[in-house]
Amino acid sequence: MQIDFTKNDGLVPVIVQNTLTLQVLMLGYMNKEAFDLTKEKGLVTFYSRSKQRIWMKGETSNNTLKVDDIQLDCDKDTLLIKATPNGVTCHTGSTSCFKEETSKGFVYELEKTIHDRIDQDDPKSYTNKLFKRGVNKVAQKVGEEAVEVVIEAKDNNDDLFKNEVADLTYHLLILLKYKNISFEEIEKILKERSSK
Repeated sequence: MQIDFTKNDGLVPVIVQNTLTLQVLMLGYMNKEAFDLTKEKGLVTFYSRSKQRIWMKGETSNNTLKVDDIQLDCDKDTLLIKATPNGVTCHTGSTSCFKEETSKGFVYELEKTIHDRIDQDDPKSYTNKLFKRGVNKVAQKVGEEAVEVVIEAKDNNDDLFKNEVADLTYHLLILLKYKNISFEEIEKILKERSSK
C-alpha cells in the first residue's frame, strides 16, 4: 500500500467505519509511524495534532478499535479503516463521533451474536438450544413465526406486527447459520436482482 504522506505535513485523514454495521465511527489522522503501529498491533493508532504525539484509540478508556480492513482511496492520501469497536467510540459516550445513533446494520451485530452463542456452545442460550435440536426444529420455528407475521399483518396493531417480523428475522438468522449461509449472501442476491 503506497500512501502519499507528502500532503498535509505528513498526515493523512483516516475514516473509521464499523465493520458490521458500516456506521462511520470517527475521523482521525495518521502519519507513517501511526500507520505502521496500526498495521503491527491491529489496533487503530493515530497521530494527535493537539497533543503532537502518537496515541492508540482507547489507550486510556480501553475503547479500542480492532482493525479488520484498511483501504486506500484513489488519490492515495486518505484511508478507510473498517474496525470492530470495543465499547463506544466517542469520548462523549456515543457510538459514533458524529452522534449518529442508528439501528441500521444491527442485523449484522445480531447475526454475530447468534453465531457466537452457537459456536461457544452456550448452554443457557435459547439460540444454542434451538440450534442443537436440528434443522427441522429451526425450520419449523421459522415457519411458525412466518404464520404469526401473516396473522398480525391482517390486524391493525403495527407494534405486534413489527415484533413478529423481528421474531421471524431472528429465527431466520438461526436457520441461515444452520445452512452455513451469511445474511450478506442474501443481501447480495437482492442487490443483483434489483440491478436487472
